[in-house]
Amino acid sequence: MKQKTIMNLLLASSMLFVFSGVAHAGDAAAGKEKTSMCEGCHGIAGGYKTAFPVVYHVPKIGGQHEEYLVKAIQGYKDGTRSHPTMDALAQTLTEQDIKDFAAYYAGN
Repeated sequence: MKQKTIMNLLLASSMLFVFSGVAHAGDAAAGKEKTSMCEGCHGIAGGYKTAFPVVYHVPKIGGQHEEYLVKAIQGYKDGTRSHPTMDALAQTLTEQDIKDFAAYYAGN
């Protein structure tokens, strides 16, 4: 009897873990709707360089792994990564925004 109870508890815990992850996953369609602030730099065709205010390389983020994109944006938000534009933009994002952006760009 105890073994069955333990198995049921493990199963219930596993289901909670899985469903909590699904409920908070990024929404690519919502991410696409929010990309206007990203496209000015990350949407540049040919070489991914910007000319304002100075010429610098802009990372190609389309097709990157979703987890990497989440960690990168969170890094700008928490100060473990630094770039003047990204630092400022990241401060305006919610955790769901970050997940939505990552879901969108990972699929492109």
